[in-house]
Amino acid sequence: MPPSEMPQSVPRILKLSAVSDRYDVILSDIWGVVHDGLKAFPEASDTLSGFRNTGGRVVLITNAPRPSESIYAQLLALGVASNAFDAIVTSGDVTVDLIAQRILEPVVHIGPSRDLSLFEAAAKQAGIEPKRVALERARYALCTGLRDDRVETVENYEAELKALAARDMPMICANPDITIHRGDKIIYCAGALAQRYEALNGSLIYAGKPYPPIYAAALQLAERALGSPVDRTRVLAIGDGMRTDIAGAAAAGLDALFVTGGIHRAALHQDAASCEIDAERLERLCAEYNLWPVAAIAALRD
Repeated sequence: MPPSEMPQSVPRILKLSAVSDRYDVILSDIWGVVHDGLKAFPEASDTLSGFRNTGGRVVLITNAPRPSESIYAQLLALGVASNAFDAIVTSGDVTVDLIAQRILEPVVHIGPSRDLSLFEAAAKQAGIEPKRVALERARYALCTGLRDDRVETVENYEAELKALAARDMPMICANPDITIHRGDKIIYCAGALAQRYEALNGSLIYAGKPYPPIYAAALQLAERALGSPVDRTRVLAIGDGMRTDIAGAAAAGLDALFVTGGIHRAALHQDAASCEIDAERLERLCAEYNLWPVAAIAALRD
């Protein structure tokens, strides 16, 4: 069997310190790694704070479809330690730039009202208010999520997505995540609607992971925090999503640490409380995506 076809093995580690001395910078996912949407994970905050205390720098990188300022406030409210990170970059930040580039084009918004801060930020950046209109008058759509993700599913949007596709309307997806865990409940994200829109031959523009702009922004912030150029071989991306965090790290040429107790926990753990990673399941999942992180850890701890 040629070397490129040999099965690969992903080391399972218990603590970040097993690999952290190889890195100067961590780009850490937030939801599923630092908190679960309802409460912070204290060990994760302590671990990232400890890394910073040794001279490392931490940039939180998230597919939250809101500007980073609002995410900072949310993190503190959930109990994430302010000394656990140097900076935050969100898919919302990338989305603001995309809206500003189209500031004169009327847009229909698909998503909850809590995401309207994107339009406010774009107006501030461009010096003019975006034109939010009904679908029939729009030139493009901005999808930030389901309007009520507590009860709705993708099926609730079928007629709307078909109407957009019939008009050949481009859609900006502000959050490429398909699902997340809010506590123990699975919630659909904007990425689920975008995935269905693609199946209808709709045209998509993605902000956030796994796409390059958010990594470029994160590395820029890391460079500012370090006060020197960033060596990509000494950057570790941490995340719990194969198609976003791990795929994005690979595309950006970065090492990745896979947190298995997040979105993939049902596939990799015997139960939600277990810290034991099933080795065979882990390697099957990595082979399925053809992505091989430098290590896997059940939860971010040290």
